Amino acid sequence: MSIEAVHRFEEEFAPRIAARLASQFGPSVHVDVVPNEGHGHPTRVRLRGLATEHRHPYSYPLNLSLTWDIEEIERLMEPGGEARFEHYLEATVRKMTSWESARAVDFSSRTQSEPEVLIGGLDFEG
Repeated sequence: MSIEAVHRFEEEFAPRIAARLASQFGPSVHVDVVPNEGHGHPTRVRLRGLATEHRHPYSYPLNLSLTWDIEEIERLMEPGGEARFEHYLEATVRKMTSWESARAVDFSSRTQSEPEVLIGGLDFEG
């Protein structure tokens, strides 16, 4: 992936994903964009939060990172990419359910089964 595409994703797309996720959780979860750090360390959106006071199904507080497939990011730069991305943002809440089932994460209690969770290779399908 070109450096230009990485920067554009970090500046235009990843912050919007982070903002959408932050709006779902409110101030109890910190959501930020972690810039690309070179090969094997892609741009990611990280979610961190303390467990709620309710029953905790897992042992660790929320510390989850999301990354997207390189080809998917490049497709955002093509014609129609912006509309596709908008549709993806609208579907984010529904996608969170599949993220929970992909890894042992419980967003409602802000807990997970491992100290750190990476959900990688995501696409931008709505």
